[in-house]
Amino acid sequence: MNIVDVIAGKSYNLAMQAWNDIFWRTIFDRRSIRRYRPDPVPREIIERALTAAIWAPSAHNRQPWRFVVITRPEAKRALAEAMARPWREDLRRDGVPPAEIEARVQRSYQRLTQPPVLILGCLTMTDMDRYPDPQRQRLEWIMAVQSLALALGNLMLAAHHQGLGSCWMCGPLFAPESVRAALDLPEDWEPQAIISLGWPDETRESTRRPLEEVAVWA
Repeated sequence: MNIVDVIAGKSYNLAMQAWNDIFWRTIFDRRSIRRYRPDPVPREIIERALTAAIWAPSAHNRQPWRFVVITRPEAKRALAEAMARPWREDLRRDGVPPAEIEARVQRSYQRLTQPPVLILGCLTMTDMDRYPDPQRQRLEWIMAVQSLALALGNLMLAAHHQGLGSCWMCGPLFAPESVRAALDLPEDWEPQAIISLGWPDETRESTRRPLEEVAVWA
């Protein structure tokens, strides 16, 4: 089979079957994985996922995403401990019992230290447009957030396509200064999300609402 045959429709069924197999594996079969085998992830696999990330669409094509790849155990521990401190205080102010606080913090610590790889997604406003009024400037920031989200979505799909599991964690939103200090980030890098990566050590099922519940045609 060659591309000319496909375009001419001579191998349409075979081409569609191949496309459907890839589509199913990459889109429909992905799950949020929270338990990983300890086996390391080769750098080239991580770089392929990051390459997929940077080819996502972005506002004005400014590509406002920045990534920190965390694989050293001591770096993961430092990050987990730094994020735990403000979270404990938030939970205390919420009136959560001490035992429950420690249980939640410990679960979070495991989720940050057990995966072989963490990828911190940050945004920067350095190359985004500047406006004199707060409203438009806020919308420009939201556009940067959306751009980073698209990039991280690409990353997770590319990771799954290569056999990796992944999970999105929003903790950095609640402790950006702690994250920045733990990883010595540049001042303009705004921590947004952590993606854990590794070879899955669990199988998960998922469902979605029917399309007719979430989409309208106009």
